[in-house]
Amino acid sequence: MPSSAATDDLAKRLAALPSERWPRHIAIIMDGNGRWAQRQGMPRVEGHNRGGGVVRAITRECARLGHIEQLTLYCLSSENWKRPAEELAFLMQLLKSYLVDERPIMMEDNVRVGMIGRREGIPDDALEELDRTVALSAENTGLRLNLAINYGGRGEIADAVRSIAGEVAAGGLQPDQIDEGMIARNLYTAGAADPDLLIRTAGEMRISNFLLWQISYAEIWVTDRCWPDFDEGALHEAIIDYASRERRFGGLSSVSS
Repeated sequence: MPSSAATDDLAKRLAALPSERWPRHIAIIMDGNGRWAQRQGMPRVEGHNRGGGVVRAITRECARLGHIEQLTLYCLSSENWKRPAEELAFLMQLLKSYLVDERPIMMEDNVRVGMIGRREGIPDDALEELDRTVALSAENTGLRLNLAINYGGRGEIADAVRSIAGEVAAGGLQPDQIDEGMIARNLYTAGAADPDLLIRTAGEMRISNFLLWQISYAEIWVTDRCWPDFDEGALHEAIIDYASRERRFGGLSSVSS
């Protein structure tokens, strides 16, 4: 863990960042809960339990910082249904409890909640709490928190293509009218800005089927920390590193030009 002096230095550097250097949309692959628990000699579910507290802390910090408009968290992938039934049941109960327990905090912090992913397979009681939280926070004007639940990037693109194909079959759309903008409008994230910064914990160097379309030009920052050990200081490190990079979007750097 960083010393208090290092933490103070990070805070000063963060405060000095010009507004235009901040990421407006941060996406996070929250990896390593199970490994963290096993290293502590605990059941895997204890890692998920600890990780839920980190979700609270990071969401509150993003809301507090003010410059960040969206935070997208990879909560449950469409591939995670392959995990043991006991672990999945715990994850669903944890999701339900999180949605209930965090409502007062989300309202206090002016956070607006949304979900991306397929609803099929998610227990009805968890969906009810999710819908209630989304409805209650709909008028909030601060940070938008996107929870990726039962989400897969390839599935999202397939759903978008299926929707567009239906329009073509119905005669309301010609194939030559299909462009990138139309595909984007049919994704789960329609109307939202693409992520500027993608954070992955636990040191894994892969995307894991997360926001495949949307992260085309995102800056990627990977830390060896497992998600239960991720904290506000690590978030600050990622933002400062992001701010130091030159985003060219396929063009030349100012030095090269």
